[in-house]
Amino acid sequence: RSSIANKLGCSTQPVSWLFGSMTDLKKELYFYSGSRLYAPMTEALKGKEALEAFFISGKIYLSNACDHPHVFRFLNVDDPMDTIGDDVAEGRSIFEFQFDEDVFKLLSKEYDVSPKLLGEAVRDTVIYTHGLALMMIFDNYRMPKSKAIKMMYNMGVTLLGNLGIKADKKFC
Repeated sequence: RSSIANKLGCSTQPVSWLFGSMTDLKKELYFYSGSRLYAPMTEALKGKEALEAFFISGKIYLSNACDHPHVFRFLNVDDPMDTIGDDVAEGRSIFEFQFDEDVFKLLSKEYDVSPKLLGEAVRDTVIYTHGLALMMIFDNYRMPKSKAIKMMYNMGVTLLGNLGIKADKKFC
């Protein structure tokens, strides 16, 4: 708290009074920074067809890793359960949740593919994309954003193509 108070030019008392604890401050910062970092996604996905929305969400995710690596790490790499608490995850594994749920719903509505198989393809693309993002934030040579986006696109095309869903080059 003292380093935060020092930067603000005040004692620790106002910080404690306003947030209660460092955990509460981290929780507030987590939700604030997440809403700021991912706010453009909602607007970018409006009115898009399912495949385009799928690739746009990956592009924004990778762009955030490249353009804001410290915030990205805080939100997506550091253990969020330390910050937001177990009540959000209800003690379940992250793999029990549908990755990129909004895009999954669009894809399942638009394509006649088994929800289980589609969910696996979306999950695997998201996991691959997260791996690329980690390489971008931890690699001293920084993988170029354009290369990571192209790699994410190619993986998504392959995994969705295995289900008979053809992606157009215009999405990359």
